[in-house]
Amino acid sequence: MSESDGSFEFVVERQEGAARAGTFITPHGVVETPAFMAVGTLATVKALDPIDLHEIGAQMILANAYHLHLRPGDELIRDFGGLHPFMGWDGPILTDSGGFQVFSLEGLRTVSEDGVEFRSHIDGSLHMFTPESVMQIERNLGADVIMQFDHVIPGQSEQSVARDASERSVRWLERCVVALDQLRAGGPPPKTTITLSPALPGTTFPLPAPSHPQALFPIIQGGIHESLRRDAARTIRDLGDWIGFGIGGLSVGEAKSDMYRILEVMDGEVPRDRPRYLMGVGFPDDLVEGVLRGVDLFDCVAPTRMGRNGTAFTPDGRLNIKRAEFRTDPRPLDDDCDCAACRRFSRGYLRHLFVSDEMLGLRLLSLHNVHFLVRLMRDARDAIRGGTIGAWSRDWLARYHSRPVSPG
Repeated sequence: MSESDGSFEFVVERQEGAARAGTFITPHGVVETPAFMAVGTLATVKALDPIDLHEIGAQMILANAYHLHLRPGDELIRDFGGLHPFMGWDGPILTDSGGFQVFSLEGLRTVSEDGVEFRSHIDGSLHMFTPESVMQIERNLGADVIMQFDHVIPGQSEQSVARDASERSVRWLERCVVALDQLRAGGPPPKTTITLSPALPGTTFPLPAPSHPQALFPIIQGGIHESLRRDAARTIRDLGDWIGFGIGGLSVGEAKSDMYRILEVMDGEVPRDRPRYLMGVGFPDDLVEGVLRGVDLFDCVAPTRMGRNGTAFTPDGRLNIKRAEFRTDPRPLDDDCDCAACRRFSRGYLRHLFVSDEMLGLRLLSLHNVHFLVRLMRDARDAIRGGTIGAWSRDWLARYHSRPVSPG
């Protein structure tokens, strides 16, 4: 659902099997799908500047309601005009509701029908997330796409546990819709002023609170249980005319074969004329497998997290740049890659940066990994448009799995 359906549109341009090449139009720009969304949890994609993201072709990024609510505060971000001006990114943004984060706080949270009471991982302070409060937080953040507050459980949870979480997520979705409608009916908050420079005391700038349309995506839960997934998808479809759909609760401990099986089930249950967002999935082979099963949008912290730890994605699998064998290697990380790290630097130099604890190494591998996934989805899009996604994916996956993962 959105405030203005004309502000959001999804067009499937070409389909081969379940794979689709499409265009998702949002208030802040167009996203060509399938697409990988770089994760900017705290209003920054770690080690990367928004200019870097534009240059590598990133179209849409993700930020997180849980983390931004705790620091620096969603109301402060609202007073800056929302996430777009706050972080200097002018493209589409999606905010996750924080459901995964609060449910991962084992021992620090209590779940009830009202919501989740939890203690901050930063300072131990007590907080309460409800569907209503999360809608206010995401409204303050001002992203284009906002996710419902949902109940996330481990991937291998038994059916009774998965049913409870899935049905609660649907009930919470209904409360999110009511809360968001009430926020919209009240109109945008009044303009505020904020001092932007300590060097210029008393200098203030009027900034409008976020007021552009937002699309609320529901999240389909149900664990690895096909019947629960089908029931949740059908119930959610009947609740409203949604702009897009989130598929949650995967890549949280279940076997990859189970994830792929559930995606095949979802392909038959989620409307084919709406974008599908597979939440928290971002390893290269999983992206390709997801595209083959009808997924349009992906996100994951893996490319920047692994980059900061010295691991690079390549067409031949993962590469640990800290290994001694790369000390004298003059080759780039990937001969076919046109990112700055591969165009300008050798494996030997990148290894030197990591063993010397130089920050540039973390930045360059993070840049390479995000670029790798953005380009991978661009290549998949081209293959779908050309009618060759079947052959392309078989060749790509065979090469990617042809070598063992580099240790470390």
